[in-house]
Amino acid sequence: MSDRTTGAVRTAPAPDAAVPTPAPVQVAAPLAPGARFFPALAAVYRAQLSRARVARIPLLFVATFQSVGIMILMRGVVDGGSEARAVVAGSSVLVVAFVALNLLAQYFGQLRAGGGLDHYATLPVPPASVVLGAAAAYASFTLPGTLVTAVFGCLLFGLPMGGLWILAAVVPLAGAALAGLGAALGLLAPRQELATLAGQLGMSAALLLGVLPPERMPAVIVWARDLLPSTYGVEAFARTFEQSPDWAAVAFDLGVCGAVGVVSLAVATWAYRRAAVR
Repeated sequence: MSDRTTGAVRTAPAPDAAVPTPAPVQVAAPLAPGARFFPALAAVYRAQLSRARVARIPLLFVATFQSVGIMILMRGVVDGGSEARAVVAGSSVLVVAFVALNLLAQYFGQLRAGGGLDHYATLPVPPASVVLGAAAAYASFTLPGTLVTAVFGCLLFGLPMGGLWILAAVVPLAGAALAGLGAALGLLAPRQELATLAGQLGMSAALLLGVLPPERMPAVIVWARDLLPSTYGVEAFARTFEQSPDWAAVAFDLGVCGAVGVVSLAVATWAYRRAAVR
């Protein structure tokens, strides 16, 4: 007897191929670890140093010639004593201000305006290494010009040269403070022209407040002078020309200069992060 009934149709089971298979899970490839701070700092420093090497001779000539010319002009109104020490020390540190403050503000302003920060933002390097590497590369060019200016000033004003070794501490500490300030000005300025203007105004402040003897300044200007980071480098260098230098005061001035350098470089690093994500 047949099991078929009228109008009944037996359905066949669906083949296994028709059963949908789950999509494979996409596993993200692990990213490479970020570069460590000091190797990244060394790489950025070498890259910036080789980039600026082409302009090294004109850069040193302009910065040194400017400071030497100021000392020659001041020789006609300053005879000696504490005023001569202030002129020589201020003119020597002015070389650092010209490079670390003025030129670095222009560089970071140009880097931000031209989209160069996007290149560094794609690299797995800490932001602090970019700021410190560029600042150290620019500050490295200041030591020869500072030394030439100091020697010329000592010969011009008849000052002793036994304390010139203090430049080995003044240049990096004052350079760090001024480079951090210059980088912050360049990164925080909304336009490249304003970054250039801020750098030139900062260098002018270092010129007027650092080179001119403080004894001839009004009290308000002296207070403003104490707010400038390079002032403490100038004071530390000027004290070494005395017959019996107060080394405790020299160490204090260098310590203040170093502390300002740490703060200014931290602000520049924050400004770099802020500008890189925009």
